[in-house]
Amino acid sequence: MASAELELQGAINVRLRSDVPLTALINKRIYDQPPTPVSYPYVTIGEAQTLRADALCISGSQVFLTLHAWSQAVGFPEVKQIADAVAEALHLAPITLATNRLISILHQRTRIFRDADGLTSHAVIEFVAQTEKPLA
Repeated sequence: MASAELELQGAINVRLRSDVPLTALINKRIYDQPPTPVSYPYVTIGEAQTLRADALCISGSQVFLTLHAWSQAVGFPEVKQIADAVAEALHLAPITLATNRLISILHQRTRIFRDADGLTSHAVIEFVAQTEKPLA
């Protein structure tokens, strides 16, 4: 059985690649590790943290997920559109996992800023997912 975190990464990748509003903006450029050179704009599946959230007779977890949107278009409009499309595609999404069960996935916050290079607009899009493992 895979970890909920790993299963979520795969399911999120599939969901984002099939989301029409998002793919209209980034053309399915969703990466774990972007290629070199990379074409802008794109999204990366970033950091994750899992916290145990067991209850009586339930093995559960909270998975905190971070995705990143990147753009080199002038200003913030493009990266804001991409971040919103990511949030809309995943917030409360009915995602099915292979061996774990997703109870919910919620968009928590988005931060948008200019990267240190002065050219790249960057959005950090954060989610929390509640999962549980099937009973043995």
